[in-house]
Amino acid sequence: MRILTFTGKGGVGKTSVSAATAVRLSEMGHRTLVLSTDPAHSLSDSFNISLGPEPTKIKENLHAIEVNPYVDLKQNWQAVQKYYTRVFAAQGVSGVVADEMTILPGMEELFSLLRIKRYKAAGLYDALVLDTAPTGETLRLLSLPDTLSWGMKAVKNVNKYIMKPLSKPLSKMSDKIAYYIPPEDAIDSVDQVFDELEDIREILTNNTNSTVRLVMNAEKMSIKETMRALTYLNLYGFNVDMVLVNKMLDTSEDSGYLEKWKSIQQKYLSEIEEGFTPLPVKKLRMYEQEIIGLEALERFAGDIYGDNDPAKVVYDEPPIKFERSGDTYEVQLKLMFADPVDIDVWVTGDELFVQIGNQRKIITLPISLTGLEPGDAVFKDKWLHIPFDLNSQVHSYQEKKEYSRG
Repeated sequence: MRILTFTGKGGVGKTSVSAATAVRLSEMGHRTLVLSTDPAHSLSDSFNISLGPEPTKIKENLHAIEVNPYVDLKQNWQAVQKYYTRVFAAQGVSGVVADEMTILPGMEELFSLLRIKRYKAAGLYDALVLDTAPTGETLRLLSLPDTLSWGMKAVKNVNKYIMKPLSKPLSKMSDKIAYYIPPEDAIDSVDQVFDELEDIREILTNNTNSTVRLVMNAEKMSIKETMRALTYLNLYGFNVDMVLVNKMLDTSEDSGYLEKWKSIQQKYLSEIEEGFTPLPVKKLRMYEQEIIGLEALERFAGDIYGDNDPAKVVYDEPPIKFERSGDTYEVQLKLMFADPVDIDVWVTGDELFVQIGNQRKIITLPISLTGLEPGDAVFKDKWLHIPFDLNSQVHSYQEKKEYSRG
């Protein structure tokens, strides 16, 4: 299943682009589902049709859905919620407060992601278009498999090696102790969520089938946010294959007081094309009216893709590489707009940590590099190079490594 994720700053038009892309995919014979994960759903407005938490048929080969995180939460986490609500109630916490405390940060977004795996496994669709929330929320959504993996792994290990073996013996000791023992279905729910979390990571970072497309306007704040988004997406291993600059004014017509805006847009457009190279940059014009309904979306899709298939991967360069030269092994990360001053790199055991600001990527190293101390990282040509000398001594401590500009 081909997965296309659209993100960008709020108000840049990513929902219209997502909907138009889905329309064109369906016209080309791809069984398509467009899914909105934005809490402020506007996908139904774009199609001018009411959408719910389950797929709604729009036309032949095209379905759409606006995810309701609370429906997904109930389906996937209800057994765990019941257990923790019972425990909190025993401590004097009751009612809505107890229910809310059972929802871990990021859970709503997590269950939206789990739908991706299930739709892929069902085989009902050839293409999935994700219409996401504004950039910051999308980065949190897409980084969840990395962010939650440690915590979920710890919970799963506690369940597997402590709770399951001890649940029956402890339950026989006294009713008071038994009251705090999680039931089998709650433990199974945690295990299932963790296993699916691992699968989601592989699906979203499979750059053959899954890519991200950035939607922006030719404005300073939009450009800066898109630059940060591209850096963080590359850090997490997501392949961005296109940048779409939306709402461009027609330079061939006199627009009166909008002439100043035209010159501003053209100035920023030059910066975008230069800065985002070698990514393809697609310019989309400002329409004279809102893009609402199938007819308008079909016209918009023609402007975006012409006769081309939106499912085609437009640019394909993996954002994370492992390269070997002689006795030196390099981990390379493409970080196009990262400030070297903000980058920290360190190794613990078989895991390489790369942090930029408040975003952290954990990369599991090959067995041959486990325990080796990394050399000084070098930032050059928009790539961070982290060398490992295969002849270096094995170390057993954590050490942050400085890097230099290349």
